[in-house]
Amino acid sequence: MDFFDEPRLIKETGVEGKVAAIIEPLIKQLGFRLIRIIFLNRVTLQIMAESLFGILTIRDCERISRAISPVLDVANLIKAHYCLEVSSPGIDRPLVRKSDFLNGSGHLAKIHTSVMLHGRRKFCGKIADSNDESFLLDDGLNQEVRISYSDLCGAHLILTDSLIRDVFCKEKRMRSAPG
Repeated sequence: MDFFDEPRLIKETGVEGKVAAIIEPLIKQLGFRLIRIIFLNRVTLQIMAESLFGILTIRDCERISRAISPVLDVANLIKAHYCLEVSSPGIDRPLVRKSDFLNGSGHLAKIHTSVMLHGRRKFCGKIADSNDESFLLDDGLNQEVRISYSDLCGAHLILTDSLIRDVFCKEKRMRSAPG
């Protein structure tokens, strides 16, 4: 599947959902893809995006901000004064696509589900496996739980030394790759 066409598993609702519907095509047109939109403290509209190469520069954030800001002003979806913040998802990124779970394999993640699984909705563990329908989370206590993507309501990687090492190694490989 094409980088830009892979659908997000977790989508916004309410005002954030309306904002996403308007700006996602613009972000794609600029060569990026939307990760998440969240309205923080009713004051800051945070937009997370990423590039095909995994690195989002300050200049990229500026380009996205300048493209979407006037469109949001015209749409007038947010009646109160707000600050627009465009950022990368960070190392401890939200997991919003199936490919995020594949790329996060072997790393710790916090998961929130919309349904009870094994008597709970919150999980923490290592992503052990992923396929087209679900992923396997290993809690390190010899308990694994298979979670369907359709049951997700939130997920993100947990910052660890291993994750930092892997991200820096990936960026180094990308920088040294020819072309």
